[in-house]
Formats: sequence, structure tokens, C-alpha cells
Amino acid sequence: MVRNPLTLLERQRGERFGALLRRARGERSMVEIAAAAGVSAETLRKIETGRAPTPAFFTVAALAAALGVSLDELAAACAQDAALEEPALSA
Repeated sequence: MVRNPLTLLERQRGERFGALLRRARGERSMVEIAAAAGVSAETLRKIETGRAPTPAFFTVAALAAALGVSLDELAAACAQDAALEEPALSA
């Protein structure tokens, strides 16, 4: 399967999502959170740095649980980001 390249906006959204996870992780180690979520530290590293900007839902759900962040909070943050990304529609 060939995957289409990500757009600039998709890459930027992934970087913001990664930054959100880094802030939620705080002082806890990447290894600790990755183990609690059942993902590899490398997977978490890729998500946090934006190199994996479209993680699977179950990965996001597991990380949210490990970080004590609700999926609603993550979705709201992503929706706010999406609203900032959308070009203004001309009337």
C-alpha cells in the first residue's frame, strides 16, 4: 500500500499533537509512559516529535489513559488546532 504524502497542515497538526503529549507527560520519563500505554518508547518518541503525525486511535487512547488525559480533551485540543488551520471562507 502506498501512502499519500502528508500535507503541511497535517505535519503541523502532528507536531502540535506531539507537543501536547509532551506537556501532559511532564517530568515522567518517556519509557515510563510508553510502558504504561503498551507502546514502545520509539513509537512515543516519533509521535512526540511529529515524525508519526497520524497515530492509530488505539495508540492515542492508550497514551491518553497512561497520561491521565481524556480523549475529549485531546479531541478538543485538536479541534481548536483545526479551526486555526482552516482558511477563512469568503462569503
